[in-house]
Amino acid sequence: MNYLESTHSTTSTQQPLLTSNRLSDQKIQSIATRAAASVEHLVCFSHLRWKFVYQRPQHLLSRASRQWHIWFVEEPMYGDECRLDVCHVTDTLSVVVPHLAHGTNPEETIQCQRELVDQLLKQQNINEFIAWYYTPMALAFSNHLRPRLTVYDCMDELSAFHGAPPSLIAQEKSLLKQADVVFTGGISLYEAKQAKHPRVFAFPSSIDHVHFAESRQALADPADMSHIEGPRIGFCGVIDERLNLDLLRGLAERRPDWQFVLLGPVVKIDPATLPQGPNLHYLGMKSYEELPSYFGNWNAAIMPFAINDATRYISPTKTPEYLAAGLPVVSTPIRDVIRTYGSMPHVLIADSVYPFEQALDKQLSNCPTDWTMVDAYLRENTWDNTWVTMQRIMQSQLSVVAEQ
Repeated sequence: MNYLESTHSTTSTQQPLLTSNRLSDQKIQSIATRAAASVEHLVCFSHLRWKFVYQRPQHLLSRASRQWHIWFVEEPMYGDECRLDVCHVTDTLSVVVPHLAHGTNPEETIQCQRELVDQLLKQQNINEFIAWYYTPMALAFSNHLRPRLTVYDCMDELSAFHGAPPSLIAQEKSLLKQADVVFTGGISLYEAKQAKHPRVFAFPSSIDHVHFAESRQALADPADMSHIEGPRIGFCGVIDERLNLDLLRGLAERRPDWQFVLLGPVVKIDPATLPQGPNLHYLGMKSYEELPSYFGNWNAAIMPFAINDATRYISPTKTPEYLAAGLPVVSTPIRDVIRTYGSMPHVLIADSVYPFEQALDKQLSNCPTDWTMVDAYLRENTWDNTWVTMQRIMQSQLSVVAEQ
């Protein structure tokens, strides 16, 4: 099936998960079970660090660690020598950090990372494994590996981001040729990739509903926010080129009585370019465990994204998280937000300062009180359900490989 088998689906187009054989369901399940059981490890190559913002990779791979030992290979850090650090987060999830020597040229960088990956596999006795890619750039030093299954979880269109390597597009083409299965982080990304691979499946942002529903209870006000008077309007996420800073600046200037609270790291932009004012509060990155306390003490949430190449395919994780917390939302016209949430009165769409202000005013003064439909949707679209469906697809593809 091309789309996630849930209320995320917006098309009736279907294709069989197993396209290369005609086996009985019983035999397929038997082969899939044996194939999955013979694989003990999953090696992930990520452009994001495990201790960065807790998002899609952490949600999915922490669940995958219930079946396989996860080796989360981060991008390299630079120091005095070429070495490998392995940190065991749990008994079945380990973060792997390559260290390269300062001054290493591009060719040496690839070779050193290749040697460190080989070292990891040998030292940890990793023989039968799944390769899981978040960044196509990792293929340059891992294309010699022979995993039982290769998965490309395309969570963003990385080539559209500021500072993307020129070779990224070519590397993605190579990864798409090698991958057995491609997952995408949203419907728009699915549409962009579906013609490039025979097995592409859309898995938009899901929700840890129980965690964020805690925000609807009376939670203590975080210390660094307790002095900020309401109404409080919050944003949580990476602060980078995807944000419309002019929109944020205009809102803060037009409504000095509103307090804008922003959580998250500032990345790839000069902090000096951020709009400033007595009602703009940048509180930095917070842990995943802390977020319900912040969300529970906001009055509304915003997603003031710019409309540009970097946001064309995004499916913001924060939309369902805000809603699970009981927060009304105002967003700029991100396609996947409109598609999934645009019919809900709890999510309003606005494209410039004045309409955004009007929408926020409406959400603050007259937000819908019936959350039944929203909650029913969110409970169906949890990360647990998403992972179960992903796992079923992977097991089915493993059975194809085993039968060949």
